[in-house]
Amino acid sequence: MIAIRPRPYRPSARRPRVFHSAALVCLLALGASGCGLSAELDRESNPERTPAPSPSPAVVVPSSAPPRPDLSLPEPSPDVPGRQTEDCPKSGLRFQADRGDAAMGLRAMGLDVTNCGDRPYELNGYPAVTVLDGSGDPFPGVRTVPGTDKVSMAPEDPGPRPITLGPGETAHAALYWRMNNTDGVYLRVAPKKGDDTVTVEPPYPLDIGPENVLGTTAWQPAQPTQPSRPR
Repeated sequence: MIAIRPRPYRPSARRPRVFHSAALVCLLALGASGCGLSAELDRESNPERTPAPSPSPAVVVPSSAPPRPDLSLPEPSPDVPGRQTEDCPKSGLRFQADRGDAAMGLRAMGLDVTNCGDRPYELNGYPAVTVLDGSGDPFPGVRTVPGTDKVSMAPEDPGPRPITLGPGETAHAALYWRMNNTDGVYLRVAPKKGDDTVTVEPPYPLDIGPENVLGTTAWQPAQPTQPSRPR
């Protein structure tokens, strides 16, 4: 008699696939039913299927800008005493300031004196210069010094020398200062301290500071060059 052994139980490998397939079908069905429910709620709230208006962008009303500060300089007064006229002054010397130069906060301006008289004039030293405001009053605290040692980064002063200006000849000096917010409108000048003065208006104001020092070089024979550029 032959004994028949029962086969051992082996779980089928296809059952997980059946389970996964069924789960996938359920998920798809839930998604479809969800989409259908959303569409149904949309039809109930908007039966005419009118498209919802898109929100209009917010309009930003610009606030009124604050008024700009008045940065203009005060108008020079025509009544400043001693203003140089077109004619040759009684001293026989006529002064003129040029447009100047600037670099790294250092300012430079040339000052010329021309013999407009009919006899020679002797020069030896430094010009006398006072900075005035638009009304012709001296700026308090602003001082002029001979030489350039007190003005940072200014070129070296060549030093005084005797000069004889014949009629029509010109001598030259340079003015140096550090930039700030003090605006000198006029210069009261003389060939040297103690001489008669005249008042001239430079092409640009002198923004002197913060040490409030105006350095001057000595008079030199004029050459067709501008004042030495800052180092």
